[in-house]
Amino acid sequence: MQLYDIVILTDRRYINAKETNTYIKNLLLEDRLVFKALEQQGLKVARKAWDDPCFDWNITKCALFRTTWDYFDRYVEFSHWLKSVSSKTQLINSKELLHWNIDKHYLQDLANKGVNIPKTLFIEKGQKHTLHKTVDEAIETLDFTCNDYILKPCVSGAARHTYKMHKSEISQHEAIFQKLISSEALMLQEFQKNIVAHGEVSMMIFEGIFTHAVLKVAKAGDFRVQDDFGGSVHTYDATKDEIAFAKKVVAACPELPLYARVDIFRDNMNKLALAELEIFEPELWFRYFPKAATILAQSIKRTYFS
Repeated sequence: MQLYDIVILTDRRYINAKETNTYIKNLLLEDRLVFKALEQQGLKVARKAWDDPCFDWNITKCALFRTTWDYFDRYVEFSHWLKSVSSKTQLINSKELLHWNIDKHYLQDLANKGVNIPKTLFIEKGQKHTLHKTVDEAIETLDFTCNDYILKPCVSGAARHTYKMHKSEISQHEAIFQKLISSEALMLQEFQKNIVAHGEVSMMIFEGIFTHAVLKVAKAGDFRVQDDFGGSVHTYDATKDEIAFAKKVVAACPELPLYARVDIFRDNMNKLALAELEIFEPELWFRYFPKAATILAQSIKRTYFS
């Protein structure tokens, strides 16, 4: 039986992928860079779909989440698998951090520790309010001052069910709001104009140390910076203030992540703010800074195999 030191986790679409678009090429390149960097540390490495029915998770010491980008569409199934696999092998980042980070209620935890986040109203599953009443509550309790809002699930990825609406368009989103809130928790945020105007900066932090950053820019006419929706990615020289802010975010986590991506921007008051903290399966743009794959591999070797 072949034993592995570490398995790189992906989803079934990216095992022997037949499509060759730019998105998938980049994804496969990122996984290859991590795979080779881990091998160069003398580790025995495999790459598997998280739901591979034939793989015995007892035969690897660690599992590294990389491109498991179907989990939010199969969340119940994924949750059962996560509970099972965590009893068989060590997860990177830890199971406790993953559970905390999958649900965006973590933003409130970080805000309670002094991290600046967008004004956010959390709407719990099954709440019996209209969207109009929800917006009124946000205006009253959180002092929403703009007339444009973002509505999205607390468990999501790739901008799934993310909606931008003007105050005059609330009624048009009532049906989807009621459908979503019946099955999952949601977030209502003020629309952040600077993300569209200037982009969103992704900061990569390994063991609390900043390595590199990229700038994500939405395509003309859109508000979503993800490349799934035509957004573009550019190399970026982060400022000292941005690096300090990203380190503060990571330091406020329940435990220090081995790797993290901190997405930041200037909010409507022109203050640095956290858009999202990714410590589960973030894209880390190793292709823009290949040395970072080596830094990650060295951190894994030092932490789990020394």
